[in-house]
Amino acid sequence: MTSVDGQPVLGVIGGSGVYDIEGLVNKRWVRVASPFGEASDELLFGELDGQAMVFLPRHGRGHRIPPSGINYLANIDALKRAGVTDLVSLSAVGSLREDLPPGTFVIVDQFIDRTFAREKSFFGTGLVAHVSMAHPVCKRLGDHLDLAARESGIALVRGGTYLAMEGPQFSSLAESRLYRSWNCDVIGMTNMPEAKLAREAELCYATVAMVTDFDCWHPGHDAVTVEAIVRVLLANADAARSLVRKVAPRLRSDSLAPGCACRSALQHALITAPEARDPAMKERLQAVAGRLLGN
Repeated sequence: MTSVDGQPVLGVIGGSGVYDIEGLVNKRWVRVASPFGEASDELLFGELDGQAMVFLPRHGRGHRIPPSGINYLANIDALKRAGVTDLVSLSAVGSLREDLPPGTFVIVDQFIDRTFAREKSFFGTGLVAHVSMAHPVCKRLGDHLDLAARESGIALVRGGTYLAMEGPQFSSLAESRLYRSWNCDVIGMTNMPEAKLAREAELCYATVAMVTDFDCWHPGHDAVTVEAIVRVLLANADAARSLVRKVAPRLRSDSLAPGCACRSALQHALITAPEARDPAMKERLQAVAGRLLGN
């Protein structure tokens, strides 16, 4: 599947509960092959109010894959091959702020990447590129999410910094306090290198961070029960489905999308001279960078 006549294709990465959206039709699960290995799962294709959509369970159906075990390169490459133009990341997070209680959605605009065990670029020896991550999310897509969330009555904060940790263990108290001193707002394990790879693939990318609990800095953290967290997760999934339903028609009618700067992020990023580019690397990167590399 590819975008047709420049029409947008909405991609969503998140938990399995998000995909059971009322009104999603022509649903089909399809395995999309990638030269970067296996994606987390098959991709769910469908349409919502005429808007083409593609869903990917980040951890696989049944939550089989830990954050550090996710093949982020294959996930983003497969979504690009599926025709996705605009990618919404729905992510459960802990809160690092008193005024971001469980149930709050944060449309993130910055990241601090503290992961260390993950491959973080499609490019490398034989074909080098350096994309800008100064503004790591798409403001245009964030605007659509902002309005869609408010229409849905979701408790929303626009803007915030997401601290991406390696995991799978949660933070120590000292780490949690450190991240608060850095003015981070939420903490999670999955949005890096996802956001970096989306930028390299010239996808418009935005994160909706869904707060499930306070991180361990909070004096009431130890009183949080599994049952309470599950209740918040279920409520967040309901809200996320509503958000996706509301954002789909906004994306479809956005005449500014084709000119979005995210879609030309590689324009001045390729450093390796054409005659020095590794043919095998060029072949692997056809979905990600074929616009500039040619056949």
